[in-house]
Amino acid sequence: MTNMTNQTNQSQNQTQDQTQSNPSPTSIKALKQLTIDQLIARMRIGVESIDPRIFELSNEQLDQAWTPDANIGLWPIRVVLGHLADVEMVFATRIRKIYAEESPTLAIFDEHAFVDSAIYGCTQGSTMSPPIGGDVATIHTLRSWLIAFLYQLDASDWERTGLHPDHGPVSIHTLAVYNCWHLERHAWFINAKTERFLGPRPVPEACSDSGCSKPGCQCGPQE
Repeated sequence: MTNMTNQTNQSQNQTQDQTQSNPSPTSIKALKQLTIDQLIARMRIGVESIDPRIFELSNEQLDQAWTPDANIGLWPIRVVLGHLADVEMVFATRIRKIYAEESPTLAIFDEHAFVDSAIYGCTQGSTMSPPIGGDVATIHTLRSWLIAFLYQLDASDWERTGLHPDHGPVSIHTLAVYNCWHLERHAWFINAKTERFLGPRPVPEACSDSGCSKPGCQCGPQE
């Protein structure tokens, strides 16, 4: 699985400057303190953590790798999005496997093998260039599917465990916490890179009491 005791190589030795447009992600310790309902509500945010302006970036910007001194992670945005899609599959599969089987052994996910294989593109000589829309749609769909499943679990189900070869017994609750943290953390790096290209993420204007009448907005007069 993604590293559950240390940060990924992408996030090692990096400074996170908290800004209004891209606040630092919540720690694993804080997420573990949430109630089940609070954790699921946090997980529901999903891809909304990611700056939608990624779709305004050029292919060159999406494929740009970063040096350590940038302090915003090394991987290109396209690689991070592909990684997030794959990891959402891993977490969903592990959680469902633990529920369906009795103390199953969980397969290791080698994230570096995926990156080195050029499956996400952005590697010299690679002809792969997966559209980021597919990755974002996959992240959203898998997260929604997983949440719908988690809502139906009893309290005892959250404590069911599987055996990870590197980390030992891990529960459904632990995996859900790390799933939540993983997306939020990588979203921070995506957003930080996007800000380097496009500037700070605009803060949405609050709707007025009488409603804003903007297309797609469900606001209205306050009773």
